[in-house]
Amino acid sequence: MAVIDTRHVLHISAELGEGPMWLGDALWFVDIKGRRIYRHTPATGALAQWDAPEFVGWVLPSRAGDLIVGLQSGPHRFSPETGAFTRIASIDADLPANRLNDAAIDPAGRVYFGTMDNRESAATGHVYMLDQGAVTQTAIEPCVITNGPAITPDGASLYHVDTLARRVSRHAIASDGSVGAAEPFLHFTGDEGHPDGAICDAEGGVWIAFYGGWAARRYDAAGRMTDIVRFPVANVTKVAIGGADGRTAFATTARQGLSSEALAQQPLAGDIFTFPVAVPAAPSTAANS
Repeated sequence: MAVIDTRHVLHISAELGEGPMWLGDALWFVDIKGRRIYRHTPATGALAQWDAPEFVGWVLPSRAGDLIVGLQSGPHRFSPETGAFTRIASIDADLPANRLNDAAIDPAGRVYFGTMDNRESAATGHVYMLDQGAVTQTAIEPCVITNGPAITPDGASLYHVDTLARRVSRHAIASDGSVGAAEPFLHFTGDEGHPDGAICDAEGGVWIAFYGGWAARRYDAAGRMTDIVRFPVANVTKVAIGGADGRTAFATTARQGLSSEALAQQPLAGDIFTFPVAVPAAPSTAANS
């Protein structure tokens, strides 16, 4: 098993950093509770940012050439040039405490995204599919905090993270994008922290960030841990793989939930970190919506 160290790369102090994505020559990510979208270009050190009108959970590329972001009320188109947001669909309008949390694109361009109770108490979180502008709810059982989903490179399977139950399940994806029954994949019962954001790499390995766990871990398709990355902050939220070499990982972190004493001991909480990986990212794709 590989044990990897991190390097601090960007000071953000995000309340809830999330949704990292490598696109072109830049890292995109969000601060959900700070209602902000960021783009960082490592080669130049440039950092751009945009304010969002609502909590914003993720940012993904679209085949239309713009971006799709997960605002609290639903997926929206986002133009970095103008800063404008255009609604695609409304989600959970009858659940005002819910918000969108995490997302991934499959090889066909379908976006799978989850919702959650922002109060982190009610099992009102569902996983949805956005396909060519239309949203449908998947058959995945509701939970309090949905995370991932992570999609295998062949598009055949989806990994769903139930953060509070500390379980990860695997689901078959049918040709029409519908999601099959849950197959147990991982269940954490020790001091690992809570599984948070997840992605798949080019070999189908699953990278999972651990909130309260001071780490990110990679598991192979059989559920064996192959890599562990140690962080100097407790709340690691999600990993993205990219960089000029295609084998540089970036991770978002969070200050949310840390006491004043903990924040004093973790001055880099909410910042961006980087580390090398042996396996590159799965081939990138853009949303078909």
